[in-house]
This record gives sequence, C-alpha cells and structure tokens, in this order.
Amino acid sequence: MTNLSDLPEDDREVLNRWRLVLGKDAERCGIKLSGTGSGEDCAAAEEALSFLYDDRSGRSETSTLTVPSWIDAVSELFPRQAKEVLERELVNRKGIHQILDRPDLLERIEPNVELVKTLLTHKDLLTPKTRVLARKVIDKVVSDLKKKLEVRVERAITGALRRDKHSPRRVFRNVDLRTTLRRNLKNWNDERQKLLVDRVWFYAAERNKRPWHVVVCVDQSGSMLESAIFSAVMASIFAELPGVRTSLVLFDTQVVDLSDKVGEPVDVLLSVQLGGGTDITRALEYCGTLVREPARTIVVLITDFYEGRPEADLVRTVERLADADVRMIGLGALGYDAQPQYNRQTAGKLRKVGMDVLVCTPEKLAECMRQIIRG
Repeated sequence: MTNLSDLPEDDREVLNRWRLVLGKDAERCGIKLSGTGSGEDCAAAEEALSFLYDDRSGRSETSTLTVPSWIDAVSELFPRQAKEVLERELVNRKGIHQILDRPDLLERIEPNVELVKTLLTHKDLLTPKTRVLARKVIDKVVSDLKKKLEVRVERAITGALRRDKHSPRRVFRNVDLRTTLRRNLKNWNDERQKLLVDRVWFYAAERNKRPWHVVVCVDQSGSMLESAIFSAVMASIFAELPGVRTSLVLFDTQVVDLSDKVGEPVDVLLSVQLGGGTDITRALEYCGTLVREPARTIVVLITDFYEGRPEADLVRTVERLADADVRMIGLGALGYDAQPQYNRQTAGKLRKVGMDVLVCTPEKLAECMRQIIRG
C-alpha cells in the first residue's frame, strides 16, 4: 500500500476530503487523514463532523466538543456555504434546546430559511431573551428574501398593470407609444415615408384605475412552512404595488385574516400556528366573501391539497369561484428548495374546474400573475 506521505500534496488533499466524507470506516480501505500539510485542520474537521454525524464513527463518544465550541470550530474550519449546511444539520439533529435557551449561540449561527423554520416550529420553547433575538433573525432572513425578490416581482407585475387599461384622458406623459404605433401601422404612407397617426392611445392614470385584488391564502400545516415563509414575503411585496389591493389569510381548520399585517411579514410568520387539521374549502369560502370584483381578483392558494373534509366540497367551491370569473392559482409549493409533497389527485380535479396548479419559484408566480393581468 502506498505511504500517504509519499503522495503529492494535491492527492493527499483529495484523500483527506474523501476521508471526511466517508467517516472512520474509510480507514478500513486505507483512506486515512494525512498527518502533514492540512492534517491538523482535517483532524479538527473530523471531530466536528463526528460530533454532528455521530452514526459515522465512535469518536463523538469521547469528543470534548459542546454545541458552543462546535459552532466556533465550524466557523473556523469550513467555508460559509458548508457552514450553513452544517448548522442546519445541527439544528435538525441535536442541540435544539441548547440553542433556543442560549441567545449567544443563536446569535452566532448564520441566519437562513432553515433556521427560521426551526424557530417558528419551536417558538413556544423560546426564552424571553431568545425570543427577541429570534425575531431579529427572522427579520434578517425575511428582509434579505424581500430585497432579492421585490425588484423582479415588481417589474413583472407593475409592467402588466400599466398596460392593463387605456384611458381617454389625453395626457402626454401617459402615451402608450407601442400600442399607438402598432395600431396605426395600417396608415403607413410609402410615398411620404411617414406613419400617419389617426389615434393616440394613453395609459390610465394609476390612481384612476380599478385596482386588482390579490388574495393570498396560506395553509399552516407543518409541511407547508417553507412555502408560508415565501408567501408572507410575496404578500408584503404585492401590498406595496400601485394598483393592487392585497389580502392575506392563514388557515388550518379555522381561518385567520391577517390582511392588516400584510406589510409586516415577520408578524405574520410569528402568528403561524403549525399543526392541526386542514379545511381548504372553508378557507376558500372565506376568500370568496372578500371578492368585490371577480374579474379583477386573483386568489393564490398555497396548500398541499390534502383536504380534511369531503373533496367534493372543495371542487364545488373552486368551480363556483371560477365560474364567477375569479382567477385562481394553486401552489403545491412556493420557494427555491421546497420538496413538494402534495395531493396530485385533488390538485388535478381542481385544475379541471378552473384553478391553475403550479409548484414554482416566486419569480414564476409573478410571471403567472403578469399573464393574468395582461389577459
């Protein structure tokens, strides 16, 4: 067997990486941590990984690491992307009570969506001091998501709104140049090489338009938590758009209207009550009571489509709203990493009676709404 010290440094680095991935069992095949170069860091990384993945080796039994020292070690040994992954695993596998009881630990963990999900799932375990910090963590993640999304979402939907309706008011700043040119092309004069315009189209002033009403209806079941986070952020973006009125509804077997908090996504998320049954029909019936102008209403339903009452009730409710010209979008998941586990059979039946069913990113949702608004 080749002596590891005789291998080139690059090869030793590759073997070290494989050893860290495979764990202590890899030593049976001769893959050991190199004792030179980055060997000390690798040994420390092995201890950190064994502390987390204690089923890979027995080293964690004699480990001197604690959750606080582990967090410090990971910060020193791993790049940021790997650090975020390992911290998510820490929260999932062990130490959750220590983290929730210790504000200083929570402060040292990189804020991310997974951490927000954990805080929301276990929010009843938070101490008063940790609760204050948890709110800051959630606010940081939500603000970063909103900053990432709002430009693209606003561009898609606002662009559609501005072209949604024309106005008889002849105000130069509201000239719709593209429509004017397109509809006057028939008046092109070859001899004079000029376009003769016999009518000019103008966009309606935003304040004089009938607003679109977007109703965001969110399932509070645990499997939908990541989608609920993105839904709260998207609803807050919709609420800031000109020409859009936004309602926000959370549901399980009961319905809670949080439209007054739609601009405060952190407050919305802290209001989420996970667990319990699901009554999608009841939620949509409530959304129906909010509709004032069906043809200018979009209901965005975020759910796993597992209904807790007879499915036929849900199908009839969706069909009735669709027949009234309410546009409905059903999302089995909303986000970037969401793994959708939804009732495809029920979703298929709702699609047949008028609901667009998607599993999509926030940008795709905005594009779908753009197409609806533009007609």
